[in-house]
Amino acid sequence: MNHYTYQKALKNIWKDALATYETGNREPDSYFDAGTLTELASLGLNTMDVYDYVEDFINHGEPDFESFLMVCEARRDYFLTVQSGMPSRKTLDSSTLPAKKEEAVGIVWLPRIIPKAFAKLRGELPADTMYGCGGDRKFFKENKIHPAEFLRAAWAYEDNTSKLVDWVLARKSS
Repeated sequence: MNHYTYQKALKNIWKDALATYETGNREPDSYFDAGTLTELASLGLNTMDVYDYVEDFINHGEPDFESFLMVCEARRDYFLTVQSGMPSRKTLDSSTLPAKKEEAVGIVWLPRIIPKAFAKLRGELPADTMYGCGGDRKFFKENKIHPAEFLRAAWAYEDNTSKLVDWVLARKSS
């Protein structure tokens, strides 16, 4: 993939996925041909990275394409910079995520979103777990944080989650 124009290719992939979803197709594995899957993989992305965002956009009006692109950009940067373009061989076990009602420093969902963000950055989310789902979006709105911004903060504080928690607290009170 041409890294100078990857965002245009990603927009076309998004548009094609929207059109496919609107035809009633709910089988993510049928959305992309081998060439498109290779393009996505070169960015550190997979089928569900697109499908989940398209599905929620159509059903809930968000996240929009721009948010999708920004989240993909954070993942792409991590993939190319930290992972040197090599996908992780690990997958998060969704059953290990903290409960949806768990709190940290009085903030509901914070214990859950942190491991989801790390898994998203590393390309380790399973197909049944979306970074940016409705619960995540509620957390982001309540704490005045964009999903892509949180990914970048998670990357910056990857080795010190207490600093990430402090960053969230500062953002929430700003």
